Amino acid sequence: MRNVTLILDDGSRFQGKSFGFEKSVAGEVVFNTAMTGYPESLTDPSYAGQLMVLTYPLVGNYGVPPFTIAPTGLADYMESDKIHAEAIIVADYSNEYSHWNAVESLADWLKREQIPGITGVDTRELTKVLREHGVMMGKLVFDEDNDEILDATYTGVNYVDKVSCKNVIRYNEGAGKKIVLVDCGVKTNILRCLLKRQVEIIRVPWNYDFTSLAYDGLFISNGPGDPDTCEEAVLNIRKAMAISDKPIFGICMGNQLLAKAGGASIYKLKYGHRSHNQPVRMVGTDRCYITSQNHGYAVDNHTLGEDWEPLFVNMNDGSNEGIRHKTKPWFSAQFHPEAASGPTDTEFLFDEFVNLL
Repeated sequence: MRNVTLILDDGSRFQGKSFGFEKSVAGEVVFNTAMTGYPESLTDPSYAGQLMVLTYPLVGNYGVPPFTIAPTGLADYMESDKIHAEAIIVADYSNEYSHWNAVESLADWLKREQIPGITGVDTRELTKVLREHGVMMGKLVFDEDNDEILDATYTGVNYVDKVSCKNVIRYNEGAGKKIVLVDCGVKTNILRCLLKRQVEIIRVPWNYDFTSLAYDGLFISNGPGDPDTCEEAVLNIRKAMAISDKPIFGICMGNQLLAKAGGASIYKLKYGHRSHNQPVRMVGTDRCYITSQNHGYAVDNHTLGEDWEPLFVNMNDGSNEGIRHKTKPWFSAQFHPEAASGPTDTEFLFDEFVNLL
C-alpha cells in the first residue's frame, strides 16, 4: 500500500495509505458522518468534484453490491451509473468483507472505477479542522508525484452540467400522470420513488426548456455544486410558474433552484450537512423528522418573497430545509425524503406531490 498525503489549502497535511486506484487528485474536501451507505454516497452525483471523508472509522466491512439493472433501466443498488466522488478518505479500511449482497470489495470497486481511496488517516482530527475552518480545497498526492501540477476549483464550476443527462429520457410511458423531472444530478432512488407511485417521468437535461411539453407536475432534482451556476434552470422554472399553477416539488438542489426562481438568495454553509441524522422540524408544527442530507449551500430565509415561507427548518443550526408557496402547490425539501441510504421518515412528501397532480 503506497503512501499518500492529503494536503489542504491551509497547509494541513494528513498521511495515509492507498487502498484504491493510484492517482493524484484534487477537489473540495468534505466530511460525511453517516455510519453506512458508502456505495450510495459514492455514486450520488451530488458528490461530483469532492473528496469524501467518512467520519465513521470502519469502512469496507460489508463490501459492494452488484451493479445490476432493473427492468426500468435503473441500477438496483447504486444511485447512478458510476462513482462521482473524486476520492474517499477513511480511518480504517477493512480488507475482509461479509454481506449477503456483496460481490466485491470496496478496494476492487475503486480500482475498477479509477477512484483513489486512502486509509490510516486521523479522520477525527481532519473533521475538526474542516469544522473549524470550513470545507476547503485539497489534494491527494502520492509520494513521488508533484503536487504543484494539481489544481482544482469548486465554487463557480457548473457541476450540474457535468452530471445531468444529455437527452430526454422517458420512464413508464402511458402509466398515468406525467411528471417533468429536471435532472440536475438526480439520484436513482428518487426515480424509483416516483415510479413506485405509478407516474410517467419525462427526464430532461438541467437547462432544457420544458415549458412547451404536456405534463401534470414538475420535479426538480438534487445535484452538485453551486446553484448560482444554474441560471438557465432558474429561468425555465420561473417561466413555468408564470404560465401555470401545476404542482412543483424540489429536493436538495431543487429546493435552492425553486427558491431562486421565487426571488430568494443562496449562501454557502461553513461545512455543509452530510449525514443520516439531521433533525428538521416542519414549520408551524411540533413534528420533527430525522433526515438524510448532502448539501453545502442553503436558502436564505430572510430573502424569501412575501408569497413564500419556510416549510422545514434545521434544528441544529436553524438553516432552511424547505420552502412552500402560500397559495400555490409549490414546495420543496432541502433534505432527501427518498434517503438511500438513510432514514425514510419523510418519504410521504412524494405522496403529497403525486396527490396534487
